[in-house]
Order: sequence, then structure tokens, then C-alpha cells
Amino acid sequence: MSVSLEVWGDYALFARPEMKTERVSYDVMTPSAARGVLDAILWHPGMKWRVKRIQVCSPIRFTNIRRNEVSQTISSRNVRAAMGKGPQALDGLYLATSDCIQQRAAMILRDVHYVIDARFELTDKAAPNDNKVKFREMARKRIAKGQFYHAPYFGAREFPVRRFQECAERPPCPDELKGEKDLGWMLLDMDFSNPQDIQPRFFRAIMRDGVIDVPDLESEAVKG
Repeated sequence: MSVSLEVWGDYALFARPEMKTERVSYDVMTPSAARGVLDAILWHPGMKWRVKRIQVCSPIRFTNIRRNEVSQTISSRNVRAAMGKGPQALDGLYLATSDCIQQRAAMILRDVHYVIDARFELTDKAAPNDNKVKFREMARKRIAKGQFYHAPYFGAREFPVRRFQECAERPPCPDELKGEKDLGWMLLDMDFSNPQDIQPRFFRAIMRDGVIDVPDLESEAVKG
């Protein structure tokens, strides 16, 4: 039981994790970013999305911008310690952005257009009356009405999905994307099977005529 979602946007940033300071986008949408778009439209504890395929429908174009970012983060250890001391200890847990703001360069995508093919899997929190047909109909109704729980975005919240709809007819492959292209190792998703040791998982992204087939997280083709 699957859903095909067509999405458009002016800009996108699917940041490569190996780039520590300056943000550099992958060439195409990552499966984890695609799942984030789907979760924004329909999230339910009784189901989870499995992205199976991403179709790139527009030529890959990059542009450079400068973004304001903060140079610090709040330590989770300090948060836990403050929570144990009571509400009064939480007052100092904040970031003054005017004191720690930095301007950094980013290489982002522009004029993006994708089709996301995904299926449903039931979780151990599914109710007795939950099933894949029910969730598919819920997703299709929400997509048709343009509903979402929070605004879907392309990798970063400042790059929103401009429009989405259920894909009724496959867009043609742009000429420059025809053939086979190895995009290298790409982030598939985070592995939450061990909450004490959450790990990123990667796969070799091969694009054939604009289409990337996404393996399951448990596949032997996925590396940690």
C-alpha cells in the first residue's frame, strides 16, 4: 500500500554531514528529508513511512547564499541537570542569538521538483482497527486538501515546500538526467533501534534516468 507525492520548491538544502562548517547540499533530496515531508502531512503513532523511490523531475541546479546561524548549542547534559533541580534552574538555559550569531556560506539547490514514492508500515502502537488502507486514505485526503501538521520543508525550515499534490502522471525525465549517475554515499536515515546509540545509516545512491531506488534500513546495502 503506497502513496506517490509530487512536491515543488524554490530552494532546498539537504546538508552533507561531512561538511562541518559551511553547508553543502546533496545533489538530490535524501530519503530522510522525504520522510520528513511525509510526516509533516500525516504522522500517526500506529504507522511509519518507508520511502521506496525518489524521482528527480527537474535539472539539478545549485546556488550560493549566506545564512545567519548561531555558533553555540545548549548542552543536553545541562538541561537534564537543570530539570533535576527544579523549574528555577531552567532560567539560564537559553541562547542570546545576538551574542552568538555567525554568517556562513551555503551551497543550496534551486527550483526543485520531486516525486516521492513511499509505503506504510504498522508499528507496535497501532490500534486494532488501524490498517494500511485506512492510513492510505487518510494520507490521500490530507494531500488533496493541502493539509499538514507543520509546514513541510526541503531540509531546512527556511526552504518550505511551495506546493504538493498526489502524483497522477509521472513527469518526464530531464534530458541531462538520463542515463546512470553514481551520487556517492548518501544519508538514508537515522537508526533508532537502540535509543542509547542512535546511528546514521548510508547507502550508495545510484540515479537511473532521474530515479533513485531507496533500500530498506535493514538491507545489506546499507552501511553505518
